[in-house]
Amino acid sequence: MLTERHVRLFKNGRNQAIRIPREFELSGTEAIIRKEGNRLIIEPLPRRSLLGLLAGWEPMEENFPVVEDLPAEPVEL
Repeated sequence: MLTERHVRLFKNGRNQAIRIPREFELSGTEAIIRKEGNRLIIEPLPRRSLLGLLAGWEPMEENFPVVEDLPAEPVEL
């Protein structure tokens, strides 16, 4: 796999843009871009998982009322 390739910069409205060659395509639809000196670093946005989201939450210190578990009422179809 190639590690570098010559590309052209162009204007897209008021933004500068670059077409990313197929061999450098990123997964997903969003990315993070940052500048380090004269270099631009583009990384795919890591996918957030539900487990990761829940792991970051702090436990709640809320006293919820007890909810009685009633049997289901019959339904006539």
